Amino acid sequence: MDSTWFQRFTTAGNGPRLVCFPHAGGSAVAYKPLAHTLPADFDVLSVQYPGRHDRYREAPFTDLAQLVEAVAEELTHVLAADPERPYALFGHSMGALVAFETARLLAQGELPVPQRLFLSGRGAPDVRTTARYDLYDDTDVLAEVRRLGGTDQSILDDPDVMEMVLPALRADYRALGTYNWRGGEPLVAPMTVLVGDRDPVVTVEEAQTWREHTSGDVALKVFPGGHFYLFDHLDAVAAAVTEGLLAEAAAS
Repeated sequence: MDSTWFQRFTTAGNGPRLVCFPHAGGSAVAYKPLAHTLPADFDVLSVQYPGRHDRYREAPFTDLAQLVEAVAEELTHVLAADPERPYALFGHSMGALVAFETARLLAQGELPVPQRLFLSGRGAPDVRTTARYDLYDDTDVLAEVRRLGGTDQSILDDPDVMEMVLPALRADYRALGTYNWRGGEPLVAPMTVLVGDRDPVVTVEEAQTWREHTSGDVALKVFPGGHFYLFDHLDAVAAAVTEGLLAEAAAS
């Protein structure tokens, strides 16, 4: 695999492939702990958006549709190289939206659709929010990051670190704020929806709105915790992914 868009943190196994999409401001490394917790035969690919880590010098996308198109194009090349391998998409927060829209684009092509989507920490795309993320200045963005947690708070007080991460954060929040749900047919891929029971961004009820966006089954997994519950429940999240992906692979 020769692409700056994907990183592996474990040796690629011969089992199913899981493609992971980071949250706003996040990078591929956010999924390193999950990659090490999943079964060793899984091939876990973490998406590296432009504007962070080894792609720091690249301009981050400020338009979510353009980001999705770029990811889908690169992912198509990866999937086409091994079309018989079952695969799934996992996205957290903004990543859930990117994963879902990527799946919609892939469904228009000739490759097999994902075995399953794992959508975490976000309601369906047609659930409206009152937050005008596209109007956020740096103070607003940092306040939101503090509210959601999941980040070492001392990092937010380090001007050198913030100079590096703020461009990606600004871009991601603008992409979220300008995103418009354009409608469309439900996916056929089943879904596992994951959410923290004290998430300030999405309620358990809102998380269930994903049911309207697939003709497949939907499993809801509720965990104790806030928006970044998954970092505190890696074993349980990995078990939910393993259960969902292996079940679909066996049925196909």
